[in-house]
Amino acid sequence: MRRSRLTGVTASLLVGGLLLAACGEDGDDDTAAQDGEATEEEAPEDTETPMEEEDGEAAPEVQLISEADTATCEPTANAAPIPDPEGTGEDLTEINFANFSGWDENYVVYNLVKVALEEQGYTVNATELEAGAAYQGVAGGDADALLDAWLPNTHGSSYVDMDAEEGAQLGDSLQDLGCWFDQGFLTIAVNSDSPAESLANLADYQEEYGGRIVGIEPGAGLTRTTREQVIPTYGLDDWDFSTSSSPAMLAELESAQDAGENIVVTLWHPHWAYAAFDIRDLEDPEGALGDAERLYALGRPGFAEDYPNVYQLLQNLHLTDQQLLEIEDLLVVQYNREENERAVTEWLEDNPDFLESWRAGEL
Repeated sequence: MRRSRLTGVTASLLVGGLLLAACGEDGDDDTAAQDGEATEEEAPEDTETPMEEEDGEAAPEVQLISEADTATCEPTANAAPIPDPEGTGEDLTEINFANFSGWDENYVVYNLVKVALEEQGYTVNATELEAGAAYQGVAGGDADALLDAWLPNTHGSSYVDMDAEEGAQLGDSLQDLGCWFDQGFLTIAVNSDSPAESLANLADYQEEYGGRIVGIEPGAGLTRTTREQVIPTYGLDDWDFSTSSSPAMLAELESAQDAGENIVVTLWHPHWAYAAFDIRDLEDPEGALGDAERLYALGRPGFAEDYPNVYQLLQNLHLTDQQLLEIEDLLVVQYNREENERAVTEWLEDNPDFLESWRAGEL
């Protein structure tokens, strides 16, 4: 068993991660390569050598997220029993996550991982950051992993894609730890008793909706997609598209529901709001909001080598839309985000086979 790696993660992330985000400093990927030239007995330079398990069997090759076809990822595609389901195996024993502040599905997946790993003897820490700082922190090695990357569209051009001129281009510094959800959709939603059925005819009801779309954070991928794709595609240029924050959008949605008023909001699946409010999505016949997104776990350079046990656990994870909504309902509606671990623990108690199946690669 390896000793813990103490990192001072909170200060490092808040200072180092934000500094990286401001300066745009790139990580150095060359440390992953072997020194010296290949010999006849060594693997050629263009061939990656997979990790080896303790029993000598080759584990799945680890790839950078820049090398992955993120649009076609299937959860559990590389599922297998984790090397040490009762302990930490050959892993470092302390692990630090960068969580997206205010993202409920991130709270769900983080607390599931936390409960599983602490049960096995790991020390698990997390720091909440805005998405950009979280990506920079992991790519720079200030945190070990993040768990809620929306790819290929929402976060791709902003943080991952190496050919995105205006993005951070971090894909070569982030290991692909697998996708755990494949039903992420960006949406435009309205109250169910309102007249519009489709984005194609939303412009016809400008008076009914007050000519206003309520958005979330100005820098969010959903905001960019709405402004650059949805609004011009469906002739909504003369509508007011207001942005502030996700909590502010939800507060306006709740207020409109209570008052019986029509409202248009930017939203996404999975989201607990679909269970809490009487709302529905507008059809998107032109596909302006994009196809289904995958929710990924991404690691710092060297993550899979330092945490082979955790790496396989993350490869094994798959949540269905129903499971995710069940946990979000407990976390947000019942406990108001104040007892996140308790919400996840209660769900696990009601689903007693989940952890064992997860560790065995059988979800």
